[in-house]
Amino acid sequence: MIYSENIFVCMIVPIVVTLVFAKGSARRLELNFIIGMTACLLGAYISGFFNAVSGLGVEDTAIFVSPVVEEAMKFLPLFFYFYMFEPDDDSIFLAAVGIGAGFASFENVCYMVSSGAESLSFLLIRALAVGVMHIVSVYASVFGLVIARRLKAMRISSTVGALALSMLFHGTYNLLVSSPGITSYIGFAVPLLTAVAMLFALRRLKQGN
Repeated sequence: MIYSENIFVCMIVPIVVTLVFAKGSARRLELNFIIGMTACLLGAYISGFFNAVSGLGVEDTAIFVSPVVEEAMKFLPLFFYFYMFEPDDDSIFLAAVGIGAGFASFENVCYMVSSGAESLSFLLIRALAVGVMHIVSVYASVFGLVIARRLKAMRISSTVGALALSMLFHGTYNLLVSSPGITSYIGFAVPLLTAVAMLFALRRLKQGN
């Protein structure tokens, strides 16, 4: 058993202190990092609840339930920010990066506490894969919001579709890495390959402005 709340407090206090000194985009990035950590903690509570009441088991919950819960928890603050403050594309993508990085960082720390930190090579691979996966999945949601702003007729379909795609991507990753062997290494590589593809897509999107 790990005390996620204690880990959360220890990680978040230094970041909160630095908010006093940070300004502009740096402060916004730190705030979104905190939001991402909070989303991770709340998502763990919700997934744990479904695990307890459904009887699916830890592995099945990680594959079928956690991706839906976690992507929704990351998406909701972005959805609120997007429609309440109407940020430009760069600002919403920066918010997505902060939330994804905060979520992945807190998840990785809790994983190391619960599973041990003996294998540095495995932890580095997992940390990189999970970090990229969470950023890529939340980026997909943001793409849906950006498309919704530009194509009014596709507002609902693009938003829901992008969120569903991020959930599917997250679930596929969890399924691939759930068992040791070649499938897990494929799973670790998928986020990096997807990130490269999304960078090209983002560049084309900016060129279209």
